[in-house]
Amino acid sequence: MDQTRSQPQNTSVADRPALQAVFEAIFESLPMAVVVFDRRLEIVVRNEAAKALIPEGPDLSAALAGLTVESRYEDWAAELRKVMETDLARRIDVTLPRGEDQAEVFLNMLISPLRRDRGGETIGGLLMAEDVTANIGMQRRLAVSERLAAVGKLAARVAHELNNPLDGILRYTNLALRLAAEGGDSKLVGFLENARTGMLRMSEIIRDLLDFSRSTPSTFQQATLNKIVEDAVSALDGRAQEANITVVCNFHQTDMPVVRGSNLFQVFCNLIKNAIDAMPNGGTVTLTTRIITDDIVVTIADTGIGLPRQADRIFEAFFTTKPPGQGTGLGLAVCKELIEKYSGTITAEPNTPRGTLVTVRIPVISCTSLVGGRLRGRAASDSGAEPQKTLHS
Repeated sequence: MDQTRSQPQNTSVADRPALQAVFEAIFESLPMAVVVFDRRLEIVVRNEAAKALIPEGPDLSAALAGLTVESRYEDWAAELRKVMETDLARRIDVTLPRGEDQAEVFLNMLISPLRRDRGGETIGGLLMAEDVTANIGMQRRLAVSERLAAVGKLAARVAHELNNPLDGILRYTNLALRLAAEGGDSKLVGFLENARTGMLRMSEIIRDLLDFSRSTPSTFQQATLNKIVEDAVSALDGRAQEANITVVCNFHQTDMPVVRGSNLFQVFCNLIKNAIDAMPNGGTVTLTTRIITDDIVVTIADTGIGLPRQADRIFEAFFTTKPPGQGTGLGLAVCKELIEKYSGTITAEPNTPRGTLVTVRIPVISCTSLVGGRLRGRAASDSGAEPQKTLHS
């Protein structure tokens, strides 16, 4: 009877090296960082994920401090000792800032005490760190979607309420324009025409908001891409002069395509406005239009302060680096959405030697109109024509 009992025990002892190897393999392959430390806060063992995350060094608190962790837990030695002294596990959310061109990493850390045996003395601790960056990104996108839905409803209501008074203002402007023309006051006529143009643009935006809320397609004006960009520059000419900013336009002049353009006017207005805001001490904005192969390419380069540290988030809705009350964070998000409706892309990168370079790329076929059965702009891609340079200041 005793022999039958001792045989499984001997087999278990023989299997311990294999079980130990399996345990070590599992420990090393865990996707989260796992660190075991003693009462002196020295690292006893850590897995591969922890080695990739935490810098080399025997002292765990010093290694964590070396990560430049942005959180309210600044004294890591005190936090780790508190877990062992109170014998209570603690969960800590921390943010690890990366390089200027890299996104932040969000970690969920759990620090637990380790006892010699059940109910025995605490001999150290266990730190587990899980990368929850993807989850937080998903939560942020969900929150943005909910806010956009609420903003969409509010925008539709505001657009509906603004439509009637705007129509009345436009009628009175037309009457004043007629009287000014009869009186021969050319300067007043110019002012009123500019006001009328601005109100027509507002009317188009309001109509687009209403059409979007009703899920109906919008109708767009026909214009060349150069004309749309030039109109956007003219609309912000006064703002550029006040900020002591020179606007340089390099227009590709040969057979530019006809574009359905009122939405693109809004895009370029937003991009030029952002460029102006990025140069509080003056500077230069350079706009270039080109046709490369089958794409229309427009670049907006400024000599301003450059991209923010979280450059990957600039096209997210409600993300802004401007002070409160000076920006909603919707401008670039709206630009991205409108350009993607044309199957296009928008990117931002550092400009040389300083500032930001924004590139808008739209397939010719998705934004042009057929003229005489042929797509205008096709010849321009093969012409190699040099752009003509015009200056606005």
